[in-house]
Amino acid sequence: MSASKNDQKNSDRRNFLKSAGLTAAGLAAAPALVSFKSTAEQIAANISERTFPEGFLWGTATAAYQVEGAATEDGRGTTIWDTFSHIPGKVKNDDTGDVACDMYHRYPSDIKLMKDINVKIFRFSVAWSRIFPDGTGTPNQKGIDFYKRLTDELLANDIQPFATLYHWDLPQALHDKYKGWESRETAKAFGDYAGFISKQLGDRVKHYFTLNEMSTFVELGYGNGIFAPGLQLPQAGLNQVRHHAVLAHGLAVQAIRANAPSGTKIGLAENLSVPVPIIDTPENIKAAEIAMREENAGYLTVVMEGKYTDKFLKKTGADAPKFTDEDLKIISSPLDFVGINVYNPAGYVQAADNEDGYKTLPFAKSQPRSTSQWQVLGPESLYWAPKNVHKLWGAKELYITENGTSGTDELTDDKHIYDTDRVSFMRNYLTQLQKATAEGVPVKGYFYWSLMDNFEWTSGYSTRFGLYYVDYKTLERIPKESAAYFKVLARDNKVV
Repeated sequence: MSASKNDQKNSDRRNFLKSAGLTAAGLAAAPALVSFKSTAEQIAANISERTFPEGFLWGTATAAYQVEGAATEDGRGTTIWDTFSHIPGKVKNDDTGDVACDMYHRYPSDIKLMKDINVKIFRFSVAWSRIFPDGTGTPNQKGIDFYKRLTDELLANDIQPFATLYHWDLPQALHDKYKGWESRETAKAFGDYAGFISKQLGDRVKHYFTLNEMSTFVELGYGNGIFAPGLQLPQAGLNQVRHHAVLAHGLAVQAIRANAPSGTKIGLAENLSVPVPIIDTPENIKAAEIAMREENAGYLTVVMEGKYTDKFLKKTGADAPKFTDEDLKIISSPLDFVGINVYNPAGYVQAADNEDGYKTLPFAKSQPRSTSQWQVLGPESLYWAPKNVHKLWGAKELYITENGTSGTDELTDDKHIYDTDRVSFMRNYLTQLQKATAEGVPVKGYFYWSLMDNFEWTSGYSTRFGLYYVDYKTLERIPKESAAYFKVLARDNKVV
């Protein structure tokens, strides 16, 4: 080999190591270089083969109000979504979750559908009002028994249950008595409920998510009034609701620790804001890190750091939430894992010479979207979300707790749904997630949203996210092309 070619080879190797983040000052010793070379080559091989780590867990997710139905059966109490969806005009076509997908009665066959596509983990939510119809007080044994039957059936089919304790269906009684999340009393009641459930299901459920998407149910339910309970609070009131939500999370973590068996793992599922660097320069990458910390200041940042950022408090000023040092200790109770729901980038950012250190660029009018206009498609978000959560806060275990897309999902005469858009979505987003895992980001599993079409909040039944199509007249479940894709994906543990 000529000297010039040898120099070029060494230069290429150094550039590769640098791009993989594996260079360090003083890499002169040959053994160290060999070690770094081997690691870099392994990363390159993993990315090329598009494989996920051994033992990576593939799953799907649902939420109680969206799928269970049986709204008035077996002692279930009324929730704010029961009340809200029955107000004319609040939900498209005045749809309600009264029947939904009737999973309350059909769960054995629905679990069989999961097994058919190689699901190994299932994220479901416990309906608080099935356990405590009034939010507190005497527990409802029929509700407890239902979730015991559900988890027993999952385990019998070699599917690990991951329980979410709150997915927006607040017992109406707590709203009537305490104004819901406007009160610390609701946060305390949630902690008590969380401790009770973890004790009842502790021999079956080893993973718990406290609250799902605090930022969504707070901002849309108490900020702009689009979601239940439909309030538009002044800024000070909204900030206090935010604080009560994160406080409830912390109280639940402590209650589960006190009541669940040793080895139980606890986290949350947050729809965090995901800033994506417009161009992957060092300056823009740093700007995206700063933006993620600040844009999630009222939720994931305070949970992970135990403090509100200086900029958040300065920005809120006299409207800042009222809290104590003890509150912050509770809120930041140590977690075993972090769950993140990722659908789209919050925006593309670049470094800026301003007080924030970043600037968020507007989306182009022609930026691709799904049939849900809020969902701007940006596969890179499924790379940067876990990468920066790991980098900023040192999360040692991560789950993608929701990721999915809506589609037109037209049923053909021979009962097929060729949802090629969803298959393309999964392939593109999962390529980005696989890249993150190949670089060592500790993502342990992925939950596709959702197992089946369901009550999609204010969109009612007009919006479909499922791997299985639901005929709402007959409640028949029909596998889509995306279900076939997921089946191979989970079997081969690689992007296919």
